[in-house]
Amino acid sequence: MSTPVLLVIAHGSRDPRHAATVHALVRRVRSLRPDVRVETGFLDFNGPSVQGVLESLETEGVRDVVALPLLLTRAFHAKADIPAVLADAPPRLRIRQAEVLGPSPLLLSALERRLYEAGLTPADKSSTGVVLASAGSSDPEAIAVIAEIAREWRHTGWCAVRPAFASASLPRTEDAVRELRALGCARVAVAPYVLAPGFLPDRIARGAAEADVLADVLGPSPEVARVLLERYDAARVPVLAAVGA
Repeated sequence: MSTPVLLVIAHGSRDPRHAATVHALVRRVRSLRPDVRVETGFLDFNGPSVQGVLESLETEGVRDVVALPLLLTRAFHAKADIPAVLADAPPRLRIRQAEVLGPSPLLLSALERRLYEAGLTPADKSSTGVVLASAGSSDPEAIAVIAEIAREWRHTGWCAVRPAFASASLPRTEDAVRELRALGCARVAVAPYVLAPGFLPDRIARGAAEADVLADVLGPSPEVARVLLERYDAARVPVLAAVGA
C-alpha cells in the first residue's frame, strides 16, 4: 500500500518572495518526513498549477493524494477555490482535502518564536502588547477564528493582544497599535499571522511603523512544518482506509 502524496496548495503571488518562502517550507517538510513525497501547486500567479501537478501525478500512476491548503483560516479559498480545482482532477486520483493549518498551538509557538527573533524575550511578555495581524477576510468564520486566537494568546502572559486585519475587516494594524499604546502597554509588538511575504504582509509592516517590534512572517518555521504534517496525517488515514476496504 503506497503512502499518499502530499500536495501543498499555495495561493501564489506576483511577489517572488511568496513562492520562495513556500518552497523553503516544503523543503523543511520533506526533511522531517523523507518517507512522504511532497509536491507544490499554486492557484494563481506561480507555477506549477495545481491542475498541472495533479495531471502529472495521474500520468505517473499515483492514485492517492492528500491536498493540503496552505492557509491559516478556513475562508473562501478553502471552501470554494480549492474544492473546485480538485473537482476537476483526473478521475483516477483519490484525493482527500486536508484541513487548513489554523488554529493550532504550534502556530502560537511559531508566532512567539518570530517575536523573540525580533528582539523580545519571555521576560518582556507581561509588559508587551501584541497585535495579531492577519491578512483579513470577508468570511465571518475566519474573522471569528482570528479574534479567538487573540483571546487565547492573551492568556499566555502578554499585557494584551489585539487582532488586526490588512484587508476586508477592521481594525487595521496601525489602529490596534495605537489602542495598545492607549492601554498603557510599555511596548507594542506586531506579529504577522501570515505565512509568506507579499502585498498584504507589506501593508501590515507599514501599519507597524509606530510599533516597537515587528516580527517576521511565519514562513518555513519548524512549527509550521509540523502543523502541515499533522494535517496530512489526519487526512491520510481515511484515504488508506478507503484503499484497504
